[in-house]
Amino acid sequence: MEPPDPPASVADRPPFTPVDPGIADLADLRADIPVTGEVAYFNTGATGPSPTFLLDAVDGWTRRHKTDVLADGDAYAVGFAAYEAIRERVAPFVGATADELALTESTSDGLSAVLAALGLERTDDAVVVTTDLEHPAADVPLARLAEQGVTIRRVETTAGRIDTDAWQTAVADADAAVFSSLAWNYGTRLPVAELVAAAEEAGAFTLVDAVQAPGQHPVDVTAWGADAVVGSGHKWLLGVWGSGFLYVDGDAVADLRPAQLGYRSVTDPGGAFERKPTAARFERGTTAIGAHVGLAESVALFDRLGVEHVHEEVLRLTDRLVSQLPAERVVSPAEPETGLVTVDVPEPEATVERLRDDGVAVRSLPDPDCVRVSVHAFNTTAEVERLADELAAIW
Repeated sequence: MEPPDPPASVADRPPFTPVDPGIADLADLRADIPVTGEVAYFNTGATGPSPTFLLDAVDGWTRRHKTDVLADGDAYAVGFAAYEAIRERVAPFVGATADELALTESTSDGLSAVLAALGLERTDDAVVVTTDLEHPAADVPLARLAEQGVTIRRVETTAGRIDTDAWQTAVADADAAVFSSLAWNYGTRLPVAELVAAAEEAGAFTLVDAVQAPGQHPVDVTAWGADAVVGSGHKWLLGVWGSGFLYVDGDAVADLRPAQLGYRSVTDPGGAFERKPTAARFERGTTAIGAHVGLAESVALFDRLGVEHVHEEVLRLTDRLVSQLPAERVVSPAEPETGLVTVDVPEPEATVERLRDDGVAVRSLPDPDCVRVSVHAFNTTAEVERLADELAAIW
């Protein structure tokens, strides 16, 4: 069914018509991010600071949907058309089609939903292979599977590096493989396509946590070859919370049975129960549209700026930071692969508080016991040098 045309009051608004934020380059982007006037913000790997234009688009959509649309249209019809428009805009940004994309609440939501949809707890002697690099977003639903009798096998890594031979051995009898495309605690990029190929050769379903990738470097899920990939807009894409997304390969979706369903999960909510034949079977009811309007505007912005250009600037600034730190203090790669820099400092949590008091935002890590710096393209050379000086004063 084709989505209906939106009423005139919203037809020229996001997500139907992209916003023109007046941002032509990275300097313009920085100028539109309010937090940059308050602190040197190096915690995008946790949650990115949103530009004003995006916040206005999110808030504006919600106001119009709950006011103008109620006056001259059907809020449900317009909302459902909005979901379609957002998928159409976001999917190409990660190399997918709209039918292969579902709009979720978060990375955790997507990971948990896919793992539940596999039904592994109903399979005798089921095995899931993962790594010791994973974020709690994956570890928690994996723990639920372990509680229900599924064997969770973790491949050990060294400083964010994985032995691909050890991985291949581990997945030889696996039903599923779950891993990150980028190590959140070391800033290393994993060989995603190689890990996927090894798992799929063994017949395992592959699920990739890519939350640290979109907005930091180009992502092409089809090049990875995974069955499913999860992400979110609230980190490097600088969106708001609630803007998760889930890619599911068209050949894999038919075998997935989501545990939670709503009328957006099925083909005819008023008729016979039948799951949608697309990734949208993972969508449920009247979830907040505004957050995903922000996601659509984020990807439009990064397309205009050029994701490769953003990535190059991230690496330039990150390399500048690493070059000014003592080599023995840098736990992440000496030649940065991402904007995540892990630094060995005394008393990491106290260091985070001290830096915050001095107007610099970073975060501590539980493993390794370090601080993590997230360098994005909106940061400046002056901020990087200031951070290096602040850290030097601690040692």
